[in-house]
Amino acid sequence: MNTLKEKLVVLRRDFHKYAEAGWTEFRTSSKIADRLETLGYDVLVGKEVINTEAVMGRMDEEKIQRHIERALCQGADQKWIDRMEGYTGVVGIVDTKIPGPTTALRFDIDSNDAIEMEEDHHRPYREGFSSVNKGAMHACGHDGHAAIGLGVAEALMEIKDQLKGKIKLIFQPAEEGVRGAKAMVEKGIVDDVDNFLAAHIGFGYPIGTVVAKPSGFLCTTKANVFYKGKGSHAGGAPNEGKNALLAASSAVMNLYAIPRHNDGATRINVGRLQAGVGRNVIAPNAFMEIETRGSSDEINQYMYNQAHRILEHSAKMYDVDYKIEKVGEAVACPSDDELVEEIIKESQKLKSVLNVEKEVYFGGSEDATWLMKRVQEKGGKSAYMLLGTTIAAPHHNECFDFDEDILETGVFLFGNLIKKLNGI
Repeated sequence: MNTLKEKLVVLRRDFHKYAEAGWTEFRTSSKIADRLETLGYDVLVGKEVINTEAVMGRMDEEKIQRHIERALCQGADQKWIDRMEGYTGVVGIVDTKIPGPTTALRFDIDSNDAIEMEEDHHRPYREGFSSVNKGAMHACGHDGHAAIGLGVAEALMEIKDQLKGKIKLIFQPAEEGVRGAKAMVEKGIVDDVDNFLAAHIGFGYPIGTVVAKPSGFLCTTKANVFYKGKGSHAGGAPNEGKNALLAASSAVMNLYAIPRHNDGATRINVGRLQAGVGRNVIAPNAFMEIETRGSSDEINQYMYNQAHRILEHSAKMYDVDYKIEKVGEAVACPSDDELVEEIIKESQKLKSVLNVEKEVYFGGSEDATWLMKRVQEKGGKSAYMLLGTTIAAPHHNECFDFDEDILETGVFLFGNLIKKLNGI
């Protein structure tokens, strides 16, 4: 019989090898759903857990179909693919029918848009589990999160007779770009939840460290911007063109000039700019990927409104058409101190946890905050924690890898928290 750690490593490496980016996690969702059903969970997938009207940043149906076909070739089960109806994500439920709290855990499952390093110093490549899907790589540890989730699922079934209330294990798609959680929230999957927990591995904390309350989550909005001008001969008739590249370039320079807000932290970034078709052609089109962030909903909205104004007026200045498409969004939501105290207590009981930090400034964005906020709005409690693990390179880097000992620690910590919240 394989040990728990061995099982978790196998799961993590399988998910890593077949990395799938947001809204394309069809093989990943199929494997998770199949395992949960085998363990005895009631399983919901795809449209059963996603409000399609709230989906952000999903590719067109033709591309989705190609990802479905790839997933089937790589071992996805047609039964689950059919049930998903073109949307990813899984929720496993245990309803004991015994009065008690409803507890939900969230595990994100998507990869990054990245090309994994193919050199021997990179362990996944050296040991044969680097991504076979070019352009998709688990460079943030979500493969580990999915493995931890399935480890928790198995552990809970071993004590099913002791449980009360309801347990929900949420395997969320499209966290990267903060695109997936809101669609699950709008489906109502956490509306009955009393206690909600989520976690992330890594972020520079050594193995054996738990951060019980990472604070300072930034609200964020992600947007794609399209400028459409008119192409013409750059030498023979430059006056007849409408230069989309100039509109985009003007916008970029002015976006970074947005005044910062005195009430809190702000961020602006243009991560991508593509324009034009050739050296001697007035650029007929341009495309930008941008994001704003702020320490509160109001401050992020200030940044987004300012960005929108600049993008609009840059288009008018160069007489081109424009379209702004919102493709991702996250809110700010602090953890409930009551749950934070439970995280501290249960972490301190684990031999593998050597240090517990009560609160550390985080500063990034996470769309688990949508789930946390909805639970709190409905009268429940939410918390988010960081599980330290040694990493080979920074998050989102092509050489990212992590110490897999954290997988077992994650299972034990989540399992102990559920027991405590369940009165066991």
